[in-house]
Amino acid sequence: MARVLIIGCGGVASVAIHKCCQNDEVFKEIMIASRTVSKCDALKDKLQGKTKTKITTARVDADNVEELIALIRSYQPDAVLNLALPYQDLTIMDACLACKVSYVDTANYEAEDTDDPKWREVYEKRCKELGFSAYFDYSWQWAYMDRFREAGITGILGTGFDPGVTSVYTAYAQKHYFDEIHTIDILDCNGGDHGYPFATNFNPEINLREVSAPGSYWENGHWVEIPPMTIKREYDFDQVGMKDMYLLHHEEIEALAKNIPGVRRIRFFMTFGQSYLTHMKCLENVGMLSTTPVDFNGQQIVPIQFLKALLPDPATLGPRTVGKTNIGCIFTGVKDGRKRSIYIYNVCDHQECYREVGSQAISYTTGVPAMIGTMMLVNGLWSKPGVYTTDEFDPDPYMEALNKWGLPWQVRENPVLID
Repeated sequence: MARVLIIGCGGVASVAIHKCCQNDEVFKEIMIASRTVSKCDALKDKLQGKTKTKITTARVDADNVEELIALIRSYQPDAVLNLALPYQDLTIMDACLACKVSYVDTANYEAEDTDDPKWREVYEKRCKELGFSAYFDYSWQWAYMDRFREAGITGILGTGFDPGVTSVYTAYAQKHYFDEIHTIDILDCNGGDHGYPFATNFNPEINLREVSAPGSYWENGHWVEIPPMTIKREYDFDQVGMKDMYLLHHEEIEALAKNIPGVRRIRFFMTFGQSYLTHMKCLENVGMLSTTPVDFNGQQIVPIQFLKALLPDPATLGPRTVGKTNIGCIFTGVKDGRKRSIYIYNVCDHQECYREVGSQAISYTTGVPAMIGTMMLVNGLWSKPGVYTTDEFDPDPYMEALNKWGLPWQVRENPVLID
């Protein structure tokens, strides 16, 4: 039915590709493309013979628009699923625009070089105008709206879990449970243990930048920014237990604040253990989280990229990670004139994910929604010219697909609220 080009072959991409191959009635053909074609070939060899999906591979530099255009024109996919790094969102969107092919990703654009003067000028203007200083935001991709519309192609931004599923949960709550949503608390709990003194569950470069940045939340029509990790709460997560969680800036807040009418406050919390925070603070204090190149023995290196090379590859954590994740949203608001609160969430088991697709739950909870968002697009269920986040479509078929493809959700009425 559909032919899809998948760019990237890391941990999340591996899960999404496994799930595409399980869903071979929809994904008749896929091409896996990355800088390291040997990784693509190894995954193809692993999956071939277990699926009706026809798999091909290619090498591509996702930073090179002309290479991307040539590959898209050669393969002629129905859609491009970007599972490379957020740094490469814009080059891949440019290539899709040139080829008039629809686009899907899991995370919004970040600049790799945050010292680039041109990027810095735009960034500092945005900080003043909007009031938050995170390096990632949707403005760069929302700027493609008119061009995607004119080209007649769809861009679906952020169909991972958070962002992605959490935004669909919001659209679902708005459609079925509330006349008005007043507050949204997004809770991301990883109760897994990989046994290492320190490791990150997804790309270390992205993860550590996100966690060490100032936190922010949306309240009464504007952003409130706070120093990193200064708002802490405890919560008792179903099947995981009591965990410390900290308020972070997160990209879906920006989209939900724009798209959910009347919302008064949106916050994002993520759980961290003390050991993780101590390691991270130490690395930050000695400059290892910096993105500014330094001279080392006559060679320019970026500290955080060097650190990434030293840390365990998140794609290798699957066999040794035990425990569960619990990710969801607590909503408060009004229905039929009465106050109401609900909690929609998913619990995912690291070892069950590993047995199914060879991955830990962090990659699984991102890779499965990436497949589902792409399925929504190629099936025509989520297809309208322009650039959109996942809360801007009908949530029902996506929610149904979550239950079918490995991320079942539940709704709890009157949950414990976060103060």
